Amino acid sequence: MSVLTGVREVDRVLTQRAASRVPPGAARVLSAVEEAAEGTKLWCGAAAVMVWRGGWRGRKAAAAGLAALVVAQLASNGLCKQLAERPRPPEELIPHDEVEDRPDSSSFPSGHTAAAVAFTAAVAASWPVAGAVCAVPAAVVGVQRVQSGAHYPSDVAAGAVIGLVCARLVRRTPRLLLRLGKRRLRP
Repeated sequence: MSVLTGVREVDRVLTQRAASRVPPGAARVLSAVEEAAEGTKLWCGAAAVMVWRGGWRGRKAAAAGLAALVVAQLASNGLCKQLAERPRPPEELIPHDEVEDRPDSSSFPSGHTAAAVAFTAAVAASWPVAGAVCAVPAAVVGVQRVQSGAHYPSDVAAGAVIGLVCARLVRRTPRLLLRLGKRRLRP
């Protein structure tokens, strides 16, 4: 069995288990958090609270988080989904009606997870306490994407990696630009 075949089989098994073993009350909480994260509402709201209550640190964290979120959305939804074109998990794996409310776009990677992780990781670098608070709903978003049947676990894992890379890229970009500027100024 090839590695890709093994990953696909693990994806199918974990997706089916996640979709069938979450109690209805927990599924409602997962769905509510995902709905809040839809269209990045949750992360924009968190950034607004950081700006309002966090002073300089909050503004810095909010700006970094939103910048990383935008880069992650572009990378995951604008680039990776266009290249991968992976179908969503089959409906027969999902024993509940949330499967009817999923997008038609490619399953790979999870754009919701990429945005959530990018925002959270970028915030955590500037304001660790706020990052820890954001980590809870970010994790819930990833779990919900599998539980709802919108994604396979590997889609969520790939989204998380994209989010981490984008947060790091956003953190390092100002330093890289400064270095380039200094090199150009040298005679």
